[in-house]
Amino acid sequence: MPLPAASQLLPGRATCLARAAKRQGGAKGACKLNSSFSEVIYDAPDKLTLYARVYQPASETENLPLICLPGLTRNSRDFHELALILATHPDNPRKVVTFDYRGRGQSAYDPEWKNYNIRVEAGDVLAGLKALDIDEAVFLGTSRGGFIIHVLAVIAPQILKGVILNDIGPEIVSKGLQQISDYLSKSQSPRDWQQAANLQKAVHSEAFPALGDADWDRFARAIYRGDNGTIRSDYDPNLLKTLEGIDFSAKLPDLWAQFELLKALPLLVIRGENTTLLAQETVDEMMRRHPTLQFIHVSGQGHAPLLETGQLPELIAAFAAGVDLRAV
Repeated sequence: MPLPAASQLLPGRATCLARAAKRQGGAKGACKLNSSFSEVIYDAPDKLTLYARVYQPASETENLPLICLPGLTRNSRDFHELALILATHPDNPRKVVTFDYRGRGQSAYDPEWKNYNIRVEAGDVLAGLKALDIDEAVFLGTSRGGFIIHVLAVIAPQILKGVILNDIGPEIVSKGLQQISDYLSKSQSPRDWQQAANLQKAVHSEAFPALGDADWDRFARAIYRGDNGTIRSDYDPNLLKTLEGIDFSAKLPDLWAQFELLKALPLLVIRGENTTLLAQETVDEMMRRHPTLQFIHVSGQGHAPLLETGQLPELIAAFAAGVDLRAV
């Protein structure tokens, strides 16, 4: 399925968000747009205002929704093209929900930066699903999103019916996290969208030789946001404080105990060929502990693979369809 240009994919938000802001009470609910998705404003458990997108199929379906959770500094736009494909899939259309964590994208920034942690963010996701009346789903987590899924396996296991981990596992390589930290600490504000794409290509092209110009444009538009004539990174700068003080020379804490709780679930792991965060040895151990784990190796991409590229949308659709059958 050919993808439209990234600039054609993002409808205006201001009117919808202004109407949503006028709603009273707790969860603020969904505000429909005449576009490919609805924008949802809801309250976190601590009343911080949070944002999500809902991509609805054209007709009612019994298929499980797919919940997409982004990486550390990323947001719901990472999944836009994938969500369009899956919501309109000719054989297995399904609702897709994508979240902006607190401090990212359209969600409010938290005045206490220490709340930028996976336990709080897992609680935020649960609050959003409650507002949307979703009590079970297939979950897809990229990078940090995969860690949040591990937390959900502890605090809300009943909601998980199947799991997709995109370039993440219960253990990550310290060097890979250090590279992410170094890159974020040197982030630049581009003067226009072409420079934004060029900056990302300059930093990441060695790990992503498979990407073309259109891919780099989408890559940049998912990371940055236009703001009063400027282009800037779409997250709270205080988020980077969570990376301070990490000893990258030491082995990082792992989530193997939480991973054990995923063993009874259908599990798909996607790994980029050139990733520095998820070691192949970790994937091998995941497969040993979870014998029915499905694995996809993505050539020509690093951390983390763009899920709308190549055959990934069809492979994800097929996996989710298998979870649907198992859930019946």
